[in-house]
Amino acid sequence: MISIKVPATSANMGSGFDSIGIAFTLSNEVRMEESDQTEITCVTGHDVPKDDSNLIYQCAKKVYDICGKPLKGLKIEEYCNIPQTRGLGSSSACTVAGLLGANELLGRPMNEQNIIDLAASIEGHPDNVAPAILGGFVAALQEYGKVWHVRVPIYGRLDFVVFVPHFELKTEKARAALPKTIPHADAVFNLARAALLAGSLVTGDLSNIGVAVGDRLHQPYRFALIPGGQEIMQAAKGLGALGAYISGAGPSIVAIVDSSDKTYLMRAQMYCESNFPDWKPMLLRCDERGAVVEHIS
Repeated sequence: MISIKVPATSANMGSGFDSIGIAFTLSNEVRMEESDQTEITCVTGHDVPKDDSNLIYQCAKKVYDICGKPLKGLKIEEYCNIPQTRGLGSSSACTVAGLLGANELLGRPMNEQNIIDLAASIEGHPDNVAPAILGGFVAALQEYGKVWHVRVPIYGRLDFVVFVPHFELKTEKARAALPKTIPHADAVFNLARAALLAGSLVTGDLSNIGVAVGDRLHQPYRFALIPGGQEIMQAAKGLGALGAYISGAGPSIVAIVDSSDKTYLMRAQMYCESNFPDWKPMLLRCDERGAVVEHIS
């Protein structure tokens, strides 16, 4: 049996719509082995599909099909720690786990770039799957079926406090809220800030973060789908965060915090308990390893 650990990811980071993402120190684990029939269980008790509609199984089978190998069945055990449909890359983690697991079972016929390209084609964009596989902070784009990407370690003095609500927001619904066209000025607004964000995270010029996460392409349209989201974001910044943004399609809100601020999480918890008890802050850091595949007994 093999184990695949895939980190949570936070895409967009405000200004980097569909092109920037970061891996977090929270992961799902999938254990997988070939079997005469398909058997899927979730050890952590979450409601996951138990048949061939399961995303992990579908992605694994795609690798078998591409490689021309028959697949009788798989035994899959899921350990789900990433909150589902909360904008933290839970579906990307499943996609990556299925692809990497099947690739390992087949003796690694596909290289890392092949896996990234295939994962992005399944997800539709690379901003979650690239950091999920590579770890760290990743800028990526997809063109003609290939993902072009740069993975860089971020400056070490940053924490990420993620405000996770009790309710879900499906990516399809969040995308449907976006306009089909945008003003030229809004495109320039985001382009400048995405470049500034990447440079600031890498060099450690933390004074830029608050401006660099600014966005006009997706967040203004998605707040209507996130009850309390604008208030949480304002509070996150008011509590002392360097900047804050909607994680992925939402609804979670991420506060970027100087790690020298040792009481930020406590202040965030006290604020939510008093004002938004259905939102739970958690402290995460950048996961520099990315997905890990191991053989276990």
